[in-house]
Amino acid sequence: MQLCVSDEERIARQLAMLTALPGGQIRVAAIDGEPVGFMLIRVLEPTLFVDEVAVYIEALYVSQSFRRRGVGHALLTEAGEIAAAAGAADVYSVPLPGSRGVQRFLARLGFAPAASHRVVPTAVLQRKLAAEGAGRRQARGIEDLIARRRRARTETNSGPLDLRSFQASLAASQAEQAVDRAARHGGDELGDGLSGSREHQAG
Repeated sequence: MQLCVSDEERIARQLAMLTALPGGQIRVAAIDGEPVGFMLIRVLEPTLFVDEVAVYIEALYVSQSFRRRGVGHALLTEAGEIAAAAGAADVYSVPLPGSRGVQRFLARLGFAPAASHRVVPTAVLQRKLAAEGAGRRQARGIEDLIARRRRARTETNSGPLDLRSFQASLAASQAEQAVDRAARHGGDELGDGLSGSREHQAG
């Protein structure tokens, strides 16, 4: 049940799709004319991500009552011959989730972990993406509000309080004090000049 559904027409359509793909093949193991196992296999030509020919075992199954009788070995022997004929550098297989026996069987034959598949229904993916998009828009709104408040504080140089009017009056007061100092300093210079002129006339 992990591998396929009980609808024979649907299974036939799926197998027809596999064999219609380039390199798609089906191999069936039989004992005394009775099918006891099968393998769905594809020869993959180089792609954007893989620059060598590879063989991919889509599914490998042996009827439970015929396991440990060499059926799996026979099917994988066929996979090896297909790979060698195609010049494939590697043979990939993805065991069904929870099929520990198959995983141990493949590990004994040298299969090592390479990657794992993940699956999600299209409707669930779209719903999750929409929810995350709404969450991100809300987060961006909060971030924009915080950024605006920070800019306002930076522009006033006054923290949370607006002290711009105080700063303006302080600057005006400092300017007035500077004018007063300049006036007093200029008066002292004028007084020194007058006393110097009188001394010169007296001399």
